[in-house]
Amino acid sequence: MAGTLYLEDLSPGARFTSGEQALDAAQIVEFAQRFDPQPFHLDVEAAKSTFFQGLAASGWHTASITMRLLVQSGLPLADGIIGSGGEIQWPKPTRPGDVLHVESEVLEVIPSRSRPERGMVVVRSETLNQHGDVCQRLTTKLVVSRRPAG
Repeated sequence: MAGTLYLEDLSPGARFTSGEQALDAAQIVEFAQRFDPQPFHLDVEAAKSTFFQGLAASGWHTASITMRLLVQSGLPLADGIIGSGGEIQWPKPTRPGDVLHVESEVLEVIPSRSRPERGMVVVRSETLNQHGDVCQRLTTKLVVSRRPAG
């Protein structure tokens, strides 16, 4: 989907995909320092590679990239609230040189009773690298803006 996806545009079963995000070692270090209390983990396979020198992004770094890509896919996340609750898995680490994109499906849409300008969606996402490997599976609640009146 292109353009901005407001709460009214989303219904259970709706699917959308993000653009792509290329990763380099500097980005992994920057994101890990900002978002991850344990910046790196050494993956045995990555550690064998002289190119990667054992550097792999942690799962929380991948989560931060996923959230950024969800915003770039057109979701107007309300009031800076990114997500809460949910489940997360990291079947494969991300590494420098990976190009990530996110494929998502809406599981539930929950209009807000107290805040008519926003609502919540439950989204299941998979973050994939350029080889089609799933680096992250994420189910989370996101606070999304409603379409402005006018």
